Amino acid sequence: MTTMKRWLIGFAIAALLPAVAAAQKVRYDFAPGTDFSSLKTYALSESASDMQTMSEKTTLYDSPFIKQRTNEAIEAQLQRLGMTRDDNNPDVIVSTNRSFRTEYATYGYYPMWGWGYPYHLGSYGFGYGGAGFTEEITVGTLTIDLKNAKDGQLLWRGSGEKSVLDTSKPEKRIKRVNKEVAKIFRHFPPDGTMTEDDDDDRDDDADDR
Repeated sequence: MTTMKRWLIGFAIAALLPAVAAAQKVRYDFAPGTDFSSLKTYALSESASDMQTMSEKTTLYDSPFIKQRTNEAIEAQLQRLGMTRDDNNPDVIVSTNRSFRTEYATYGYYPMWGWGYPYHLGSYGFGYGGAGFTEEITVGTLTIDLKNAKDGQLLWRGSGEKSVLDTSKPEKRIKRVNKEVAKIFRHFPPDGTMTEDDDDDRDDDADDR
């Protein structure tokens, strides 16, 4: 196989790799003994601390627009579960937090295998030697908390982690937020007693980029 053919195959493989990195990781946990069936009403927290976003850099995903779309997506999920909004006498207070960090994925060219899998946070590749390139990836985490409105006790926490792309069109970001929140609420109300790590939600995540 000629060097040119290897490079073309390598580029084709490399183009598919970000779709793997795009898979959303979902986790959740909850307070044991909570009767989730008794939770009928909710309110959204508007405290300054809950609205702050911790970020290494500003992205289009930590804008007021995304905050609003996130709240709308959360309300849609809670209402789908039969809960209603009651700002005066809620059973739970819902708060959110978004954080962002920068990671780097290194892709290497291997004459035998084409482009290798990314050396991403200690993950391993295969092949040998060769030139490559490093991609900067922004990873965003959305955390959703449901707290007892009477005493502030945390009843349930769900989080989703996924790479984000600032060049996405607004409609893509809306779709991403809706899907992101829906996947987190797959685990509410919880039906088990252990924290889960749901890393296999790859389906069409790449479309949200």
